[in-house]
Amino acid sequence: MNVSDFDFDLPDALIAQHPPTERGGSRLLVLHRDDGIEHAMFADLGRYLVSGDLVVLNNTRVFPARLLGHRIPSGGFVECLLLAEIPNPESQIPNPKEARWEALLHPGQKLKPGAAIVFERDGIRIEGEVIAMHFQGRRTIRLSTNHAGGLVDAIDRVGHIPLPPYIKREDEESDKDRYQTIYARERGSVAAPTAGLHFTAGQLDALAASGVEHVEVTLHVGYGTFKPVKADRVEEHVVDGERFIVSTETAATLTRAKREHRRIIAVGTTTVRTLESLTITTDGEVLPGSGETTLFIHPEHRFQLVDGMITNFHLPRSSLLMLVSALAGRDRVLEAYREAVERGYHFYSYGDAMLIL
Repeated sequence: MNVSDFDFDLPDALIAQHPPTERGGSRLLVLHRDDGIEHAMFADLGRYLVSGDLVVLNNTRVFPARLLGHRIPSGGFVECLLLAEIPNPESQIPNPKEARWEALLHPGQKLKPGAAIVFERDGIRIEGEVIAMHFQGRRTIRLSTNHAGGLVDAIDRVGHIPLPPYIKREDEESDKDRYQTIYARERGSVAAPTAGLHFTAGQLDALAASGVEHVEVTLHVGYGTFKPVKADRVEEHVVDGERFIVSTETAATLTRAKREHRRIIAVGTTTVRTLESLTITTDGEVLPGSGETTLFIHPEHRFQLVDGMITNFHLPRSSLLMLVSALAGRDRVLEAYREAVERGYHFYSYGDAMLIL
């Protein structure tokens, strides 16, 4: 299948730059795989779910992974995006005030091993040293601080929320809350599982009261979620690995739902990838799991757990659009996207939502 088969026209004006005024105030396009399209509001979600449905949420938490600083001694501007912490092979006892990270640095060509950087904000200082250079502009950087709260707290105070590249503005104080789901707990993502941004606590409570169960998984979203598909053929694309955890309790709930033929509704592409990475035994038991998934879901995929999903609208030619097309069919999805464009739906992270059943 050609990557060009997943292209569509999207006016720049429909790319959401801010979240809706109220959480949960987004529109909802409901794509029935067997029976057309409906238009509603996300607050209407309960009309389309039934007692016994199992909604699965990704409880990862975005951390302020974007650090802004300057080189020592030149004073030149430096931007650092932290990607993943690297265990220090020289020490088995973690130092709470120092760590090594894989990072993207700008301007990368000037930041070679030995380069010294300082990140400061509100009186808190983090010192950085480039240790190694890697492919695609990635670096290993050593970070250290004298901050009494340790390095993790220093990063939380100095760092900025790493908004996606298609949001053409600087982060604002409100993004610390709005670019985070209300159930975010497990710190570790550089991008939000954005389908979950629409939920309010009241809505989850109302769904539970109507018999709609929910459980949580964890997948830490990496920068690879924005990785463009550069291959001509879909099957040639490779996605970056992302860390996930599914507990014994969640696996048992998934097992019961599957054996009782109840619908499993995944909230977001990250949750879909997590669920579809799990092992199911021959007698239908879903096994808990953890590790790194590199699963690339495209229209040749055969789903083992997911029956429906809640998702935002994705980029043309993206691996996420291919995942959605695997569940609902490419033609049906592109038809829905064309209608969304015609009706002025907002796209991407802070945009409107789609429910596929």
